[in-house]
Amino acid sequence: MIREEFSVDELRTTARALLEAHFGHAAHHVTFAPGRVNLIGEYTDFNHGFVLPCALEVGTVVAVHPRDDGRISAISADGDTVRHDVFRVNDSLSPAPTGTWSNYLRGVAAAMSRAGYRLPGASLAIVGNVPQGAGLSSSASLSVAVARAFLAVSQPSTADAATIAGWAQWSEHHFAGCRCGIMDPMVAAVAESGAAMLLDCRSLEYRTVTLPKTIALLVAHSGVRRELIDGEYNRRREQCEAVVVAGGVAALRDLDAQDLEALRSKISPIEFHRARHVLSENARVLAAVEALGDGDVKAFGRLLRASHESLRDDFEVTVPAVNALVDCLEASIRRHAGGRGGARMTGGGFGGCVLAAMDASAAPQVESELRHWLGLHTDTAPLVLRAGP
Repeated sequence: MIREEFSVDELRTTARALLEAHFGHAAHHVTFAPGRVNLIGEYTDFNHGFVLPCALEVGTVVAVHPRDDGRISAISADGDTVRHDVFRVNDSLSPAPTGTWSNYLRGVAAAMSRAGYRLPGASLAIVGNVPQGAGLSSSASLSVAVARAFLAVSQPSTADAATIAGWAQWSEHHFAGCRCGIMDPMVAAVAESGAAMLLDCRSLEYRTVTLPKTIALLVAHSGVRRELIDGEYNRRREQCEAVVVAGGVAALRDLDAQDLEALRSKISPIEFHRARHVLSENARVLAAVEALGDGDVKAFGRLLRASHESLRDDFEVTVPAVNALVDCLEASIRRHAGGRGGARMTGGGFGGCVLAAMDASAAPQVESELRHWLGLHTDTAPLVLRAGP
């Protein structure tokens, strides 16, 4: 469960009311796509690796009414901020200036048009409760929910989850300027709330991983808003790709530790460390699935700690505030759960959220200490989500 200001049902009601108030039409359809927290498997998705995300009960809702003038008219409400944009769907649809919120919508419309879908136009009302800049996949949630809304008024009107996820990813790459992997849109398109999903990012095969009732998950915002479009995410991707070229393989997934060591003289030290994180993280994902299947919270916690250390030292995507928050949670888990659990940064890094897992019996005490720590060390209201069974 997630404790958040608005439930999904309330978001649906709000989106319907916003559409009617702004456009004067009742909703033809209302769509939803969740945010996600990635339990483990960071920066492995665009390297054809494995990830273990979990859908959240926060997300994006879109109310849609069809139009026949070839225009997309969208209004978005985010707290007291209301944004509106209008654009025409055609073969020459291009991105608005960098940072324009509706580029996600424009990109999805362009991807669908490229795939042969006819979108005669739509009025959209968009509301959501995924914290932005938190590493909880607000952009994929938006893009997938919008794609589903467009499908409701397009011809043809159906597409499978992988296709929808592909549109969302293409939109991020070509209209939003972030070369994201496939994990976030796939989670938004197919994951079950409250359960983890093991996703093979090469084949797109996935399966549900049931979380044991003995485990509790906490997601806490570090107070540092995460920004990936400034180039750091894309730079990490380029560094990984340099190793792929040097190794003559399709992706880092195709290398093992021995292969990487043999490439050390052909790549830079930075590239070596980036690749070492990816290879070790893939192994941690598969080990984490086994630990959860065995109900071994202690082993799962060790894997979370190792993941964070690798992201901090090899991939260099943490910041001091995130490291301090991880240390706070680890200390609290030692006190109240006897070390049965662990914590790590989650998402793309450079700020955003931290994930902690622990014995469910210790969650109230850990959460209380966490909220106190956040109140002392961050300038914003504490954001703590509880996820899991």
